[in-house]
Amino acid sequence: MARGGTARGARDEEFLDFAATRSGHLYRSACLLTGGDTHLAEDLVQETLGRMYAVWRPGSSWRPGTRRIDNPAAYAQGVLYRTFLSHVRRRSSTERPTGEIPDLAGPDGDSTLRLTLLEALARMSPRDRAVLVLRYWEDVSVEETSELLRSSPGAVRTQTSRALARLRTLLGDALHDLALR
Repeated sequence: MARGGTARGARDEEFLDFAATRSGHLYRSACLLTGGDTHLAEDLVQETLGRMYAVWRPGSSWRPGTRRIDNPAAYAQGVLYRTFLSHVRRRSSTERPTGEIPDLAGPDGDSTLRLTLLEALARMSPRDRAVLVLRYWEDVSVEETSELLRSSPGAVRTQTSRALARLRTLLGDALHDLALR
């Protein structure tokens, strides 16, 4: 019995280290995906970490199910994006207690630019947000993005192009004006 307790303790400790290291990065990505909804972002991160814990195995060769995962951080990002897309498919995901994005702490010089981009992202479809955040915030390749979102590389390229065009339309002259400040 003591052996099982020790192994579980090592598993828990290793997972806690992973969660502490990755949660900030997951939270920032979740905030972008949710268009600045910090509460939903926290929920998504918690759900992601819960799912990661359920499949966590000690050592570098942990396996969810029967598939070996070489990069737990990338796997966690994929879980986050799929959790987000799953959330927005639910009817209740459109319910919001407020229509305004809360002020976020950040450097004074770019706060208006950040809020403008967050508002524009919030007005885009969830799939468009996911593609743009993966490709341009996370700097993930087309191939990796296609794996994370479970679509073809060609579909990712097309969706990225269309999402950028929509974002430019939503921003209009606002981005140019903000960039000149």
